[in-house]
Amino acid sequence: MSERSLVSLDEISVERLRGVGPKRLAALGEVGIRSVFDLLSTYPRRYLDRTRRVDVADLAVGDEAAVFAQVVRVRARRTRQGRSLVEISVADEGGSLSVVFFNQPWRERQLREGTWALFYGRVNDYRGGRQMSNPVVDVAVGVDESRDVARVGRVVALYPASARAGVTSWEIGGLIEESLRRAGSLVDPLPGPERERLGLGDRSTSLRAIHLPERLEDVEPARRRLAFDEFLRVQLLLALGRRHARAAARAVIHPFVPDDLAGRTSSALSRFLGEHPFTLTAAQRRVLEEIGRDMSASEPMHRLLQGDVGAGKTLVATAALVICLDGEHQGAVMAPTEVLAEQHLASLRRDLGGLLVRDERVLGAQRGVVVELLSGRTRAAERRRILAGLAEGSVDVVIGTHALLSEDVSFSALGLIVIDEQHRFGVEQRAVLREKGRAHSREGRDPDVLVMTATPIPRTAAMVVFGDLERSVLDELPGGRQPVSTTWREDEADVWHTVRAHVAAGHQAYVVCPLVEGSDVIEATGAVAEHARLGAGALAGLRVGLLHGQMPATERDEVMGLFRSGSLDVLVATVVIEVGVDVPNATIIVIEDAWRFGLAQLHQLRGRVGRGEAAGECILLGPAPSLEARERLAAVVGTTDGFALAEIDLDLRGQGTLYGSRQQGRSDLRLARLREDEDLLVAAREVAQRLSERVEAVPELLEELRFFVPAEDADYLFKS
Repeated sequence: MSERSLVSLDEISVERLRGVGPKRLAALGEVGIRSVFDLLSTYPRRYLDRTRRVDVADLAVGDEAAVFAQVVRVRARRTRQGRSLVEISVADEGGSLSVVFFNQPWRERQLREGTWALFYGRVNDYRGGRQMSNPVVDVAVGVDESRDVARVGRVVALYPASARAGVTSWEIGGLIEESLRRAGSLVDPLPGPERERLGLGDRSTSLRAIHLPERLEDVEPARRRLAFDEFLRVQLLLALGRRHARAAARAVIHPFVPDDLAGRTSSALSRFLGEHPFTLTAAQRRVLEEIGRDMSASEPMHRLLQGDVGAGKTLVATAALVICLDGEHQGAVMAPTEVLAEQHLASLRRDLGGLLVRDERVLGAQRGVVVELLSGRTRAAERRRILAGLAEGSVDVVIGTHALLSEDVSFSALGLIVIDEQHRFGVEQRAVLREKGRAHSREGRDPDVLVMTATPIPRTAAMVVFGDLERSVLDELPGGRQPVSTTWREDEADVWHTVRAHVAAGHQAYVVCPLVEGSDVIEATGAVAEHARLGAGALAGLRVGLLHGQMPATERDEVMGLFRSGSLDVLVATVVIEVGVDVPNATIIVIEDAWRFGLAQLHQLRGRVGRGEAAGECILLGPAPSLEARERLAAVVGTTDGFALAEIDLDLRGQGTLYGSRQQGRSDLRLARLREDEDLLVAAREVAQRLSERVEAVPELLEELRFFVPAEDADYLFKS
């Protein structure tokens, strides 16, 4: 029999399997199983090792175990409180066990006398006997008195079951076993030498071992091989995207040599760095050299700049803009919020104020750098003036929000796009801006792209989500950054006294609330009410301001101006201050209902203080209603390392769907684990790079890419 491709299994409906009639077909469809491929890619959630038998007689109180037993007695009744109670007695050859179900009256119909099933739960003591309460149940369909000899004495895979759809783990396992037997051998697109070099098994053996392992020890090698396949598909698509981009690209070549960083040339970059009040850290120097080499190369730059809060990304991005301007090109900076865009406007006008650019249209052929802001609230006449300046080249740097994506925005010679806080934008926006540079500039060349994020991303996640980008990391904080101490307080005791102490010392404070207004649906603190409460109570006598995203922009600007100038002591705000707000005199931040914020948000908010000469303090306020919330808050208290927090966040939240415009689908990582399988991911990237140069010679891989990665996801990744 010839080998089947994995993709061909999707063309075989599960109705061709024994015992799958219209009713069973509909039930399987409810849990997303329509083809043999769907069935074989439904992986076990855990395993029951029946090679080491767990008999009822061996169970002790406190054990959490799965036993295979037969129902010998069923009784249903109502408790004194009116709750339904189903009591059953189950037994195997060695003993019996009591099992009870509360508020599950349908168990009386499911577990009739003579039924065999797996019961998974914790054994409790009840009136001197052993009992399981509300265990997980997998009914063994079609088991006869032989007690399903095929499954006793071996490792049994347990699958996600659905009581609503009426699909049991036992049924799924039986259908998978039949499918594997009938499918035979599968085509393996990973060449034999690569498998041998990486120590991975073949696909057919691995797929069988993850569903029907002879020993528990067989599961992990099988999972690793199938996880490698998941990584390989992602990395191969990204590698093909890079190959495609290189073939079609025409780069803007900017002037840069490494000596510019040492002040040994007459370049604009040398002068800029020599006159800037801050000296580059070693990390900034290393990253800026990486960026400079990219910008002076014959291929367009696509680089991700990661840095923890306060690592100095803005200075690096500004220096990249200087390189761009020195080559007589324009720069565009895209920010997710108007507050951040305005912050960039102020800092760039300050930092680029002494720089001259060549312009033959003015007397002396030199003029100062023109930096403008384009946002949704730019007035019509001002907007027309800025658009005309961009098109003719008299505006050198434009900073904007989504307004930069409008069709009427065009450039004379766009050379560099800086996208700040990339997690707020999609790949679509990045592609639109890059296309503007190619279509509307006088040279028709691709601008360089520098993507920045202050939200640290674990290396593994970055390799999957931003696999098309080269990666630079600022892993060193500039001198002068003060430490921020973090505590978690479950109640307000002494919190506002601490805030008053900071203000009395001449400093300022933030108070952050999760909501703007109070809500009947969500029990959380609203900024408006908290501003009134604190101003009239615990912080009475202090100058307390209010800032949130629903305020008119002019009012927000006025409040931020007052806080920056020191005219306000305390700013009660929402997460509108999460990024881009830089007030060195602010030394304490209180985050109310802190458990409602994500780890990245908490870390970003904490980064608003400790930006001046005085040390900062962060207070996480409020109880945590769940174990996951407690772990999250404890993590923020335990470390100020954003990259360490990102790894913890990945563990707590799970990796989810890492790329693509859809929320779920075949292209998700089902078996691969980003943290534990980093070696597999690195290996998959290397193999993908090699295979991408001759992928036409491996048609099985191309077929799988088309199958696993639908067209919309492929477009999404190629645009990146």
